[in-house]
Amino acid sequence: MSKSLDRLSLLTTFVRIAERGSISAAAKDLGLSQASASRHLSELEARIGAVLIERTTHSLSLTEAGYAALEDARNLLNGWSALTERFEAHDELKGTLRVIAPIALGQIHMIDAVLDWQSEHPNLNINWQLDDTDINLAETGADVWIRIGQPKDDRLIVRESAQVERLVVAHPSLIADSKTIDPRSLEHVPAVSLLPFEGAQIPLASSDNVELMITAESKFVTNNIFAALHATRKGVGYAVLPKWLVAKDIQHGDLIDVLPKWRAPALTVTACYLPSRRQSRALNAFLTIAEAALANLTHC
Repeated sequence: MSKSLDRLSLLTTFVRIAERGSISAAAKDLGLSQASASRHLSELEARIGAVLIERTTHSLSLTEAGYAALEDARNLLNGWSALTERFEAHDELKGTLRVIAPIALGQIHMIDAVLDWQSEHPNLNINWQLDDTDINLAETGADVWIRIGQPKDDRLIVRESAQVERLVVAHPSLIADSKTIDPRSLEHVPAVSLLPFEGAQIPLASSDNVELMITAESKFVTNNIFAALHATRKGVGYAVLPKWLVAKDIQHGDLIDVLPKWRAPALTVTACYLPSRRQSRALNAFLTIAEAALANLTHC
């Protein structure tokens, strides 16, 4: 093996250990023995002249030098991947694409489109992680993060993919007559609050551009959209939920659109990735597929 390829192997092992937080887990991913993975890390540290990861019996943690080296290591590996892609068949996608997506969107709305696309590229592996929490994309090692709203990290490239319309919905037993209800009367009705999108104050806008804020009496608070939907179906309280998620419930009469002439602010679905990922053909192809799937949200 040449020295240049050997260096890439060392960097690959370091990055995977940093991402997995475990030498044994990284070794398993890479098809190495734990001893080999540990030697790779030690050799890289010797060549760089700095300790990158502090090892104890029970845990690993990146040192300050490790954090600094991690982004550079990823950039070097991504640069190598981009170079080799230039000489591959134009329509061939291979390797592993790591995606983080919201739980509901990823589980219900996007998964079929992604799996159908993957079936067209048998040499492409997909690591599909569903997570609604705020993350540091650089630390996860993921190629792209599909999220609701704008990220706080201004280093990321952000592409807006869709607008999600949100309705105030409830079980029919909770609201006597949705055609005549005044929005402010909801302040005396229990609410199901989905964090971090809904808190004590819910902004609403009417079809004729009147805006108001209602105070929610939260009976049930959760950070999981499926729990919020289930509680709403059980009649625990009204909730602000995306139209695409509740459209069938409304159609079947299991939920009602409590305020047909009012809407909560729409949410933007974005695709976020680091500048170092921009050259990946697999990422660019995925973004096209994802944006096509997400565009349907606007019409739900």
